[in-house]
Amino acid sequence: MDKLLTVLFIILLFFIPVLLKQPPDMSSKVEETKEKTCQIMITVAGVDKSITLEEYVVGVVAGEMPVTFHQEALKAQAIAARTYALRTTNYGEKPIAADVSAQVYSNEVQRKERWKKEFKNNERKVRAAVEDTAGDTLVYGEEMISAMFFSTSNGKTETAENFSGNDIPYLRSVESPGEEDVAPKVERELKMELTEWDDKIGSKWGAERFKSLQLVRNPTGRVQKAVASNFEMSGREMRDLLELASTDFDIAFDVTNQIVHVTTIGYGHGVGMSQYGAEAYAQKGWKAEDILLHYYSGAQIKKFTLVDSKCLKTPSLANNSE
Repeated sequence: MDKLLTVLFIILLFFIPVLLKQPPDMSSKVEETKEKTCQIMITVAGVDKSITLEEYVVGVVAGEMPVTFHQEALKAQAIAARTYALRTTNYGEKPIAADVSAQVYSNEVQRKERWKKEFKNNERKVRAAVEDTAGDTLVYGEEMISAMFFSTSNGKTETAENFSGNDIPYLRSVESPGEEDVAPKVERELKMELTEWDDKIGSKWGAERFKSLQLVRNPTGRVQKAVASNFEMSGREMRDLLELASTDFDIAFDVTNQIVHVTTIGYGHGVGMSQYGAEAYAQKGWKAEDILLHYYSGAQIKKFTLVDSKCLKTPSLANNSE
């Protein structure tokens, strides 16, 4: 009997640890799987496979800004690019162009070709800017903004109202000083023969018509409209037709040689964040948040998160400025 009790006791000692052992904690694995399945995927025109939002932002920062820029400027670009992509694609539902009609995207092969021996260092720098701002977006109230940006200003940014006729509160004109110190070129000159001018404008011009030409400027110094004898056109339309760098332009006509001289200041539409302006501010010690909240009046930086395992397309916003 004693031997039997001893055997039973030994068996019981063997099973107690098994009975007391807790089931494995699967919650972390579930959360990890959920996070992976809930990534926003971006479809880029001309690219075979969709890519994750953050990988797409890496390609945009590399394509839109010189990698030599200050890290805070690159971070500002990453946040603007992420915001622009989410709004433009409706959180991944629609494709986005890879060129200046949306925002320039440079894939890894293109980055390697461009950077060559500096690829690893440059890639590390760009990825750090994206990772440091992961999920950060710009909102006005509870709405993700249209985060427009451009290359170089004329010292001020343009208002959305002057550009498109729509009054958007976060796209106001703000000062953007110091760009001439960081941009390789702010002023440009274009020459074209009168026949080319006539062809692009769509009407015949001569000395008398050029003498009557008046460039009506708005408070940001850009041409709102051009008026001459039997002629009127918006500055934006003239910029498009003549393929000018900006709408801050002057026009002179060389009667003797029949040449039209056009000088421009700045590069791009002028609305939102100036990229060289961001670099100028970053070199002065401004942080990415300071830069963005300067160019997008009244906006806030908030974290974009997905609210459930089905990856709803509605953004959940949590304050990221604290």
